[in-house]
Amino acid sequence: MQHVDIKIHDAVATILMDHPSRHNTLSPTLIEDLRTAFSDLHQEKRVRAVILTGGGEHFSSGIDLSVLSAISAMAVDESQGELFKLWQRYAELLEQILRFPKPVIAAVDGAAIGAGLGIALAADLLVLSERGSLSAQATRRGLVSGATGALISFRFGAATAARMLLAGQVIDADEAYRLGMCPKPVPSAQIWVAASELASACAEAPREAVQATKRLLNECVGELLLSQIATGTAYSAAACSTDSAKEGVAAFLEKRSPEWR
Repeated sequence: MQHVDIKIHDAVATILMDHPSRHNTLSPTLIEDLRTAFSDLHQEKRVRAVILTGGGEHFSSGIDLSVLSAISAMAVDESQGELFKLWQRYAELLEQILRFPKPVIAAVDGAAIGAGLGIALAADLLVLSERGSLSAQATRRGLVSGATGALISFRFGAATAARMLLAGQVIDADEAYRLGMCPKPVPSAQIWVAASELASACAEAPREAVQATKRLLNECVGELLLSQIATGTAYSAAACSTDSAKEGVAAFLEKRSPEWR
């Protein structure tokens, strides 16, 4: 794995997205590294819970827009297939986390943006540092936060999803705590400790009860969630080929304001 590290302490494993120079953007490589990490820990009997976190200044800044730009430059028939392939692999990662048989705690220090927020919300529990923030502003780039939108709505309700997706509201740590999204935020230096305490509390329950409860929450209560994620990623892939998306991504990479038609 190029951009992911795994550490195990007692019964808790930590998956660290370790590509800080790119703010842990979700490139195809990082997505595959995360899938490998969760696969490796799936059968690790000594691990009872997992912490997912990011190294550097941010948890994850979302899908790698330079990859989207490169795909958009391909011939139309080729680019469509590559876009759907990229978003499909992302959807498979989300489903892997949701179906993971052990509790997953996302420790968000810094920003969790777009698709990066999606993987945080695929985790069972969320812990934020005092400088943590949650946002999904794909529409500002002519894109669609399909899977992330489904997860925001599932975890926190349609009203919060509308404010974040349509109005571009950024949820800071204090607001996330007020809305019941996470426990009281902690200093950055304490984020792993807070997540570890939560993970250890989850690990006290017997494995069978934990696994059954995760299935209840994510597959029974959230019986439509996986199909919504699949539909959402299809919307995201289709939106990437529009002129608005191409302009929005180009403007971001060129560090300028987009010029919409």
